[in-house]
Amino acid sequence: MNLKLTTHSSEETITLGEILGAMLKPGDVLAMRGTLAAGKTTITKGIAKALGVTDNITSPTFCIISEYEGAKMPLYHMDVYRLDNAEDFINLGVDDLIYGNGVSIIEWSEKIQSELPKKTITVQITPNEDSTRTIELINWPYQEIKLENK
Repeated sequence: MNLKLTTHSSEETITLGEILGAMLKPGDVLAMRGTLAAGKTTITKGIAKALGVTDNITSPTFCIISEYEGAKMPLYHMDVYRLDNAEDFINLGVDDLIYGNGVSIIEWSEKIQSELPKKTITVQITPNEDSTRTIELINWPYQEIKLENK
């Protein structure tokens, strides 16, 4: 199923992440897409909270992969912006992560899309001129989500 939602603030984007994170299961892979400062890390903060991660979530741009232990399950937060190609991604040895017992979130995933599992959930975040965010969930395998906008 594909869903399209709108958030009106960073707090609401985090809340949406919490809703998503509560539904995710071990082995789920989320391919984050969006421009710089679209809200990819912001929604990840909410997902992490739902997984029971208590660490501060930051963009892993310079370290490429950040691993967080959550009370519910681990979170593997990847940022492939600085990689040259999909082969660089494979050479990181990410198979254990994306096919493991946690949730993998990959920012700038369009660079390595060919190497992701077929069941990957794409999260397209588009900032709008009115400061809202349109968030499209493509290949969402769980129940429909209703976000009560304030």
